[in-house]
Amino acid sequence: MSNSSVASRLENPLVVAVAYDGLCTFEFGVVVEMFGLPRPEMGDDWYKFAVASIEMGELRATGGVRIIADGGLDLFDHAGTIIMPGWRGVEHSVPESLVQALRRAHDNGTRILSICSGVFVLAAAGLLSGRRATTHWRYADLLTERYPDIEFAPNVLYVDEGNILTSAGSAAGIDLCLHLIRRDFGTEAANKVARRLVVAPHRDGGQAQFVERAVPAQHEGARFSPLLERMRKELHHGYSIAALAKAAGMSPRTFLRRFQAATGLTPAKWLLSERLAKAREMLESSSISVEKIAKSTGFGTAATLRHHFRQELATTPTAYREMFGQEQELL
Repeated sequence: MSNSSVASRLENPLVVAVAYDGLCTFEFGVVVEMFGLPRPEMGDDWYKFAVASIEMGELRATGGVRIIADGGLDLFDHAGTIIMPGWRGVEHSVPESLVQALRRAHDNGTRILSICSGVFVLAAAGLLSGRRATTHWRYADLLTERYPDIEFAPNVLYVDEGNILTSAGSAAGIDLCLHLIRRDFGTEAANKVARRLVVAPHRDGGQAQFVERAVPAQHEGARFSPLLERMRKELHHGYSIAALAKAAGMSPRTFLRRFQAATGLTPAKWLLSERLAKAREMLESSSISVEKIAKSTGFGTAATLRHHFRQELATTPTAYREMFGQEQELL
């Protein structure tokens, strides 16, 4: 399906990012990277982008950056999507002018997204009352204490409530933005953007799976990288801890300890995640039967694949293909 025909469903392509004094630079940068960069390969119907300031004059951003916005809150009147890239601090109140502008935009049907602490702005505007929402795990207790009418969703990267979407921590904003692109332009477009960013187009896992040691020691990386790459290429094989430990040149006990320290997961959980990722990729990009996908990704049977899809992704392989597969985009 062409970008033009897909974009025809996107009635208003203007994405407006909210800027404020004390702007969260990373979250703002994610929004700019996703929606503000020229992408001629996507055609003429790609997103338009503007920055709306909630305050007059030059703004300070984290890291010493200074920003001059395109305009003020009046830009909300023209937006199809508004994104709140974090907030300057959960202890800071939200200006009434911003609250009212967001409410008006919501009443007009504008989509509104928050990244990380930006959820507190949406909550202050009353946009999350009675809805599911998420934010960074360290803000969970405070959010539920202040706004008990919000159904907090733990251990997810983002929550899509239709015209209100929220993400967990800062990096989960990437996942949320890719999800929105997938909604608007389809799987192929989201995958293209993800490839340019060198990130996974659809990431599994929740906030509880944070890695204890994000970057393994150099000698561990040298041992594990070839092994992990081989496992990725041979997902259909069965793997025992004894065989993996031998391949890594370690005892089974040492292997288990260092593998989890390096990846944040047990070997079984890591392998399950990789198998699910490969199965999703095949469901999105091919018409191969679920039975053959299950066999080639190491699940063995379609029943086992369906079990893990329901358990980990709360869906089925068939439903996932209907939602994200290329054939669905051609309908």
